[in-house]
Amino acid sequence: MTTNARDLLVAAPERWDEACFVVPAVRALMASGLGIGVICREQQREFWQTLAGVEVLAFPAKAKAKVVAAQIRGAWQAALVWEPGWEAEVVSLAGVPRRLGPKDRRLKKSLTHPLGFSEQPLEHRVRWYLAAVEEMGVNTLSPEFFAPAAIGIEAVAGTVLISPDSDFGPSHEWALDRWRSIANSLSESGRRVTVTGVDGGRGLGQTLANELGAGVEFFHASPLAGVLPLLAVHGLVIAADGSLPHLAAHVGATCVTLFGPNDPAWKRPLGRRHAVVRRHVECAPCLRGKCPLDARCQRELPADRVWAAVRDKLVI
Repeated sequence: MTTNARDLLVAAPERWDEACFVVPAVRALMASGLGIGVICREQQREFWQTLAGVEVLAFPAKAKAKVVAAQIRGAWQAALVWEPGWEAEVVSLAGVPRRLGPKDRRLKKSLTHPLGFSEQPLEHRVRWYLAAVEEMGVNTLSPEFFAPAAIGIEAVAGTVLISPDSDFGPSHEWALDRWRSIANSLSESGRRVTVTGVDGGRGLGQTLANELGAGVEFFHASPLAGVLPLLAVHGLVIAADGSLPHLAAHVGATCVTLFGPNDPAWKRPLGRRHAVVRRHVECAPCLRGKCPLDARCQRELPADRVWAAVRDKLVI
């Protein structure tokens, strides 16, 4: 593979948490000297533009794979795809000469060079992406690959963002009265509190902001990539497990993330500065968006444990 401006086109994962987890691998590929592009849906454009030096090919949600394939045909020497879907179809239809990706039966027809890496139990999901580029002979052992994106915005001292909603499903959302307790404790400690809501949640953010009154600001984080500057301006983000804490971590915020049915060893936000709070129960991690039992992983998570984690991060 010769190095030029368009060596390798990386297909962006469609989920936001997965997109954040693939960033260190993309940075490693860039550092190797390859000319890297990312193909994604339009909603992810601003996210990928936070990586200086990456060519971003963003297309509308309804763009036909055949049409996009015709636009990029002959432009790229190789492509790296992670999952079946629109991006994999585009690079296949475009006839990119070398198409690499995991050995997945669903990807078999899209790849010319399947990669043999595998995910080990209980390793963070980021290792799956790093293992792929390591198999390509790329060094991934550099702290700079894991650094927050530099978007030119500094956090304002004393600002805290609360995000009670989760786009992963209601089983990932903590009780509203406990969020109220955390918000009141923050206000009493002199912090400036902002509350946000996200698409796909149950509207807990808006309800909480209404209950807290005029002293609390509210914004709806939609589209998610468009609010990266608003996330970066907050020194601390306290959030339900969902897409938002991953994006906040990407732009440098310190996150306290409340986990329920998901496994933090596998899917916590990237970075050592963050904290995870979890009440481990016998049925977790079930990974379900809707609990078939009694939501015990959320119901049994006490507010004092969450506040202890928050208080620890307030002194950073």
